Amino acid sequence: MRLLLLACLRAQTGNATTAGRIQDHLEAVGHICSLKDAFGYENPSEIANLISAEKFEAALAIHLYKGGRLLQGSRIPFGIIFGGTDINEDVKHEEKHRVMGAVLEEARFAVAFTEKMKELAAAEWPDARSKIYIQTQGIMTTPSATFNWKRFLQNAGIPQDTENLRLFLLICGLRRVKDPLYLVDVFSEWHRREPHIHLVIIGPAVDTQFTSEVNEKVNRTPGVHLLQEIPQDDLHAAVKRCFAVVNSSISEGMSAAILEAMDLDVPVLARNIPGNAAIIQHKDTGLLFTDPQEFVQLSKSLMNDPTLEREIVTKAKAYVKKHHSWDGEREAYQNLVLRLQ
Repeated sequence: MRLLLLACLRAQTGNATTAGRIQDHLEAVGHICSLKDAFGYENPSEIANLISAEKFEAALAIHLYKGGRLLQGSRIPFGIIFGGTDINEDVKHEEKHRVMGAVLEEARFAVAFTEKMKELAAAEWPDARSKIYIQTQGIMTTPSATFNWKRFLQNAGIPQDTENLRLFLLICGLRRVKDPLYLVDVFSEWHRREPHIHLVIIGPAVDTQFTSEVNEKVNRTPGVHLLQEIPQDDLHAAVKRCFAVVNSSISEGMSAAILEAMDLDVPVLARNIPGNAAIIQHKDTGLLFTDPQEFVQLSKSLMNDPTLEREIVTKAKAYVKKHHSWDGEREAYQNLVLRLQ
């Protein structure tokens, strides 16, 4: 089949990563899957012209509003993959809610990453419950063998002679829903007392105005550093060298960064929100915190208890292997696309 896949394709963001993975799955079994940036189109008529010109037979869209609205009234069958912010945030806006309901009514199927996400969507649009399928994200990590850790620290402005360095890594696109500044003040206070503690925030500038705010805050906050995105293989290698990966988002669909850290045997400390709690069992496969003070407390307990750290990373690795199989996700999307024929 000739398939159109619509997604928001800002580099190194969750939707872009998910889109690339789904494209890979579908092309592996012989479909022609053309990936297009939803931000490049303003309305359904432009997508209708694209479908006609490129003779697409079916379509998929990631994000019920940003991608799905462009497929409204489409003459070809389509499916939707929930993004996370669509169900957690956009649903609160009346007009977006109306549009998303109409899109879901037209869609052949929808994909939720978690049971919680499915229930949230079904609560808003009960008639769609039967067409919402749960499919977790498949994870494959590929850390670079040539990654230069010293250069990474140099680019971050971290002294390379720091004794007993403990580096926490927060991976996210710089936008408000990811709340990268949530832990900055408490981290800086901790760094002043213990100079070997550092936080690196790494990711693309998704929201230009907010990125300026982040830059300004980080520049006057000792112990906290900001880096632009790097290739995924290098990012995976950097994760392996860190003490822990941090997530401080206000809302999440399913964080690939968390799952990748778990697969790379690195402990995760994540804000206790539904999307994170769906994949982390507290003190079993990771640590969940409710405020910055608890984050520091849990981090210190992890640093002082090597046995707890080993148990967490071992169980987290097993969880990812069991529930986030790359091959399992590939098979699931191959089966779902049959519903578009």
